[in-house]
Amino acid sequence: MKEKQEEVLFLEGPRSRWREFKMAVNVFREFIKGFRAMHFLGPCVTVFGSARFKEDNEHYIQCRELSAEISKAGFTIMTGGGPGIMEAANRGAKDVGGRSVGCNIELPFEQSGNPYLDKWVDFKYFFVRKVLLVKYSYAFVICPGGFGTLDEFFESSTLMQTGKISKFPVVIFNTEYHKHVMEHIDKMIEVGTISPEDKNMFLVTDSVSEAVEYIKKNTIKPFNLKYKPKGVLGERS
Repeated sequence: MKEKQEEVLFLEGPRSRWREFKMAVNVFREFIKGFRAMHFLGPCVTVFGSARFKEDNEHYIQCRELSAEISKAGFTIMTGGGPGIMEAANRGAKDVGGRSVGCNIELPFEQSGNPYLDKWVDFKYFFVRKVLLVKYSYAFVICPGGFGTLDEFFESSTLMQTGKISKFPVVIFNTEYHKHVMEHIDKMIEVGTISPEDKNMFLVTDSVSEAVEYIKKNTIKPFNLKYKPKGVLGERS
């Protein structure tokens, strides 16, 4: 719990310059650890969603199916490495012999990687984990989730809207669950806090095939990806 307390203290405000420097060094080490672990994974699709669903939940089952089909298209499935939707996504990849990785956060209720990971990295700091989940991804899938899932959806949307990352495809999976989020986005368009074209950054669907085709259409040719042996996608050199 020492590392967690350190992060709490860091975010409370200014401290001595020496303690701030030590924190910066620790963050840098976490980034390097992540870079070394993730560098040779190939293009990823990151799946976000709740850690609380069990394997008999409909959202778990649907995510597992969707992730399997994305994996068949040649992508590595990346998640936060925990249970629930994250486990379902990694499990879907393993169902079809695909590659499965996780960026796990050290939390009391989410401390170890799920059993369907080929590779994972444990992170102390949420903000480092979030950067890594975005850095290696060519598409994002938003499944039913809580605060963290919505945070990740809106952060990736903001990064694309402001040109900080490329316009990667975003799939919002399960129209019924996300209808109120979509209504709020329509409200933001109505009052002018976002532009109408911002809604074109993502696809809202219940269809596995539509989601997979949307990802393939907006990644493989636009980002010059090609197949390597065993059906894994790689960037064109």
